[in-house]
Amino acid sequence: MMQFILNTAEETEAFGAKLFQILPEKCLVFLLGDLGAGKTTLVRGFMRAAGHIGAVKSPTYNIVEEYKIDKRLFFHFDLYRLVDPEELEWIGIADYLQETATCFIEWPEKGQGFLSEPDVILSLTTSDNMRKLLVERMPEHIMDKFLIEKQTHTAII
Repeated sequence: MMQFILNTAEETEAFGAKLFQILPEKCLVFLLGDLGAGKTTLVRGFMRAAGHIGAVKSPTYNIVEEYKIDKRLFFHFDLYRLVDPEELEWIGIADYLQETATCFIEWPEKGQGFLSEPDVILSLTTSDNMRKLLVERMPEHIMDKFLIEKQTHTAII
C-alpha cells in the first residue's frame, strides 16, 4: 500500500489528474472516506484532465453522473443515499459496469453484493488540516506508472 499526503484541494485534484494519465479506459475505482474527505474533489481533477469543462458535482441525489468525452465514457456513482443494495439493480448497475468506461464509486460498501471487484481502491481521510490518500488496491503495472520512490511508500504530490 502507498500513502499520499494531499494538503489542499488543488493537490487532491492533481492526484485525480494523474490518475487520468495512468488508468486504463475500463477501470472500476472504489473511493472510501467520510463526508468531505475529498472523493468528489479527486474525481473533479480526473474529469478536468479528461477534458470536461463543466461542473463536477457529487451525484449524491442522482446516484450517478455520466460524462462522455471524445467517445470515452466515465461514470461517477455516489451510493451514500442507498437504503438497500438491491436499488442498484433498479438503476442498472450491471449495464454501467459492463461498459468500456472508467467508473468511480463513492460509498461502495452500500452496494455490497451487487458490485464487481474493483481494480483500484483509494481511501481518503482527513486529520490535522491535511488529507491522506491510501492506495489500498492498484495493479502493479499501474502503480509503477506513478514513478514514486517505493522505499518510502509515501509521496507528496
